Amino acid sequence: MSPKRWVIKKAISNNVVCARNERNQERILVGKGIGFKTKAGDEVDSANVEKEYFLKSKNITGKLYALLAQTPEVYMEIADEILKRAQEALKSELDESLLLHLIDHISFAVSRMEQGLEFKNVLLAEIRNFYPKEFNVAKYALSLIKEKTGSALPEDEAGSIAMHIVNAEFSYRDINGSVRMTELIQKIIKIVRYQYQMNFDEESIHFTRFVTHLKFFAQRLFGGTMLDENDLDFHALIKAQYKESYACAEKIAKFIWDDYQIAVSEEELIYLTVYIRRITAMGTEE
Repeated sequence: MSPKRWVIKKAISNNVVCARNERNQERILVGKGIGFKTKAGDEVDSANVEKEYFLKSKNITGKLYALLAQTPEVYMEIADEILKRAQEALKSELDESLLLHLIDHISFAVSRMEQGLEFKNVLLAEIRNFYPKEFNVAKYALSLIKEKTGSALPEDEAGSIAMHIVNAEFSYRDINGSVRMTELIQKIIKIVRYQYQMNFDEESIHFTRFVTHLKFFAQRLFGGTMLDENDLDFHALIKAQYKESYACAEKIAKFIWDDYQIAVSEEELIYLTVYIRRITAMGTEE
């Protein structure tokens, strides 16, 4: 098999170039010195290519060029490995913009640590509980960052990395959407705890399922895609059987309206009632 051939389209840095292969497909190539004193039209020495990257979105690719021009290429390698680990753990494709967010965040976090600036993530406990798979990937990210850069970032940074993964998982435009979703879930759980005067076993499968339901509820709520069927018989049955849970769901709906000015549909209210009934009946500690 003949070796791959690339022609440089643009040198991004001394060690990173944008190039086209023999099929005229655009790729990002990383290798020591492959961009040094090169220009568009030059052929890349394939022996010097260490990594080859491909992004589907031209918009993301353009932003990546700008980011790679000002950050060491090691962050691209780290971000790519985190993205692959996250997709394996979550068994789903993630928004390619995650690569950009990870490169930017990790380079900034390492720089901040080198300057001795402390970072505290006030949502760390909630993130750890609400998004265990994403948080485990983020902990892997910390070990990878230490291996590749020598910087041992605190666990608080794992919380932030996990939120970037959640952000990509739910296709939000920025991290604020994921933070808002996490805060909503936290507040809903507090309302249920207060209403029933009980503590939840956060290690139980029931609590995990409850949080999973709330994650998708929050996604629909903020995404403007709430369930809105009109099964009156089913609604009446649930309200009659689970009066206390329905009253709790109504309190949640009122809080959401007061804080976010979003009206919760009756269908969503009924499903919240069912979730609340399940967690309060099965997922508690005395």
